Amino acid sequence: MLQADRLNPTQRQTLKNIGIYILLGAIAFLMLFPLFWLFSTSLKSPGEDVFQFPPQFFPQQPTLANFKAVWETFPFANYLWNSTWLAVLTVSINLVFCSLAAYPLARLQFKGREVIFSLVVATIMIPFQIVMIPLYVLMVKLGLNGSYWAVLLPSLASAFGIFLMRQAFQGVPKELEEAARIDGCTELGIWWHVMIPAVRPALATLAIFEFIGSWSNFLWPLIVLVGGPPEKYTLPLGVARLAGSMSLDWRLVAAGAVLSILPILAFFLVLQSYIVPTEAGSGVKG
Repeated sequence: MLQADRLNPTQRQTLKNIGIYILLGAIAFLMLFPLFWLFSTSLKSPGEDVFQFPPQFFPQQPTLANFKAVWETFPFANYLWNSTWLAVLTVSINLVFCSLAAYPLARLQFKGREVIFSLVVATIMIPFQIVMIPLYVLMVKLGLNGSYWAVLLPSLASAFGIFLMRQAFQGVPKELEEAARIDGCTELGIWWHVMIPAVRPALATLAIFEFIGSWSNFLWPLIVLVGGPPEKYTLPLGVARLAGSMSLDWRLVAAGAVLSILPILAFFLVLQSYIVPTEAGSGVKG
């Protein structure tokens, strides 16, 4: 066995890298194993015991019948459509509102700018459970309880999104802004033609966070939608209804959960190519 004091710097770095890879591999295994087990359970046939010991990691007779049964028994198409258009609308409005609010906080000079930004960031520390009851009372008084407007309105903009976009706007070279002003561009034109193209990675990151947050939102839709027709439920509520109705058959519950996860993975795979550093100053001439 090699002693540490006899190793040269290259060998020490190699051992260090191996240790890091082993640690990261163990963490990845712990994170991905529940997803693997969920997917494996969704493919098991009725004759296979989900809770047998020692556990059976791979299905002996893989089948898609569980997905077919869930799709035909429950209105999963409605759940999927409801969650999809709500998530897309939430992401689109957040990108517009957060970037519009962040631009003056990052690039314009006015009295009280830092105070306003500090107050916006401070709201991140307020748990949603604290404002949940006042929000519910407000939705009831507005007559929106039980409608999709009640789900959508509280998530039209986020403090995290404003913070993220402000930091991104601050990294854009000032020369681009000055050149646009010389060309006669208005503030709104600078925001749209200069700033937005320069912060595409931040926009993609914010879109992923908002999509995941909207797609997996369970508590607030549960409060404002439950009591109405099940066809209006979002996908998390539909999966919860599935788990309550078919708790004795975990294969169907696992199949429903897999159906709810696949759109998030697809959305991330589509946008991950945009989360790369961009040459924000590529338009500046030397």
